[in-house]
Amino acid sequence: MLEKIVGNAAVIQAIQAALSTGRLSHSILLTGEQGTGTGFAARSLAADYLYPNGGAAANRVMKGQSEDCFEVFGEGASGEIKIDRIREIRRSIFSTSLSSNGQVVIIYQAQHFNSSSANALLKVLEEPPEGVIFILTASSAAAVLPTIRSRCIAFSFSPVTNAECIQYLHQHRPECRNAEFLAKVFGGKIGSALACTDDPLRKSILDDALRFASFASKGAAYHCMVLLSNRENDKPAAKILLEDLQGICSATLRGGCPTELSAQKAAYILPIAQQAHQKLTANVNTKLVFAWMAAKIRQQ
Repeated sequence: MLEKIVGNAAVIQAIQAALSTGRLSHSILLTGEQGTGTGFAARSLAADYLYPNGGAAANRVMKGQSEDCFEVFGEGASGEIKIDRIREIRRSIFSTSLSSNGQVVIIYQAQHFNSSSANALLKVLEEPPEGVIFILTASSAAAVLPTIRSRCIAFSFSPVTNAECIQYLHQHRPECRNAEFLAKVFGGKIGSALACTDDPLRKSILDDALRFASFASKGAAYHCMVLLSNRENDKPAAKILLEDLQGICSATLRGGCPTELSAQKAAYILPIAQQAHQKLTANVNTKLVFAWMAAKIRQQ
C-alpha cells in the first residue's frame, strides 16, 4: 500500500527498507501538516506490516475495518486524546490473542495527548507485546510531548507539488473540475483537496472562506461578520475556515489563483487570518475573534 503514496519518495523508500529488512521500530511517528497524507500513510504502513501480500485483509486495514489494527482518535472540539481510550487499547493488545500477522495501533494527531494519557501510553511504548507496533501521526514532531517523541522513530511528510496534486485529482476524482484551484489553495496537500471534493460540509467551509475573501476585498465588514457568525459556535470549523482563508491569500500572492482578491488586498488580509487563527488556538472566544477580524476589515 505504501507504493500508492504520491510524493515523499525518499521517506517512503526509507520506511519500506526498514519494513522489508525487519528493522522497523515498534514506535513510529509520521509528521506533516493536515492534508499531507500522514493518516493515509499510517494505514498503508499498517496494511503492509500486517499483510505484506496485500489482498482483502489489507484493504480492510485501509478502511479501518481490521480486527488487527486499532485506531485512536481525539475527542471533542479540542481533539484531546483521553486516558480512558489509551487504557482501553492497552487492555485490548494484552488480552487479545495475537494473530500470526501481529497487531498495529494507529494514534492520530498525537499532539493532542494530555499528560495523563501520554503517561499511560509510555508504559506500553517502552515494553510493547511482541509483534505489536505503534504508528502515531502529528502535525509536527515539536508539537508532540518530548516523552512520547523520544521513544519514536520519526518520518516527516511534505506537501506534493501542485502538478502532482492536480494529476492525482484528475486520476482519482475525474469529476473534479477545479483541481488546479484546489492544488494552489492547499499548496499541494492532496488530503485537503480530496476533502473538499468528497465532503460537502468541508467544501462549504472553503466556500465561506472564498466569500469572506470577496467581502473583505470590498471592505464589507458587516457582511464578513454575518458570514463568520455562522461558524462562531463551531471552533474546529472556524479554524479550518481561517486556514483556508490563509491558503487563498497565499495562492493569490503567488499569482495565478482565480479569485476576486488583488495581491494588495491578499497581503492585508493574510496576517489578519493568521493572527485570528493564533487567537483561536489560544482559546480566545470565537465570537470575540471574529468581531476583531471584522473591525480590522473595516479599518482598511
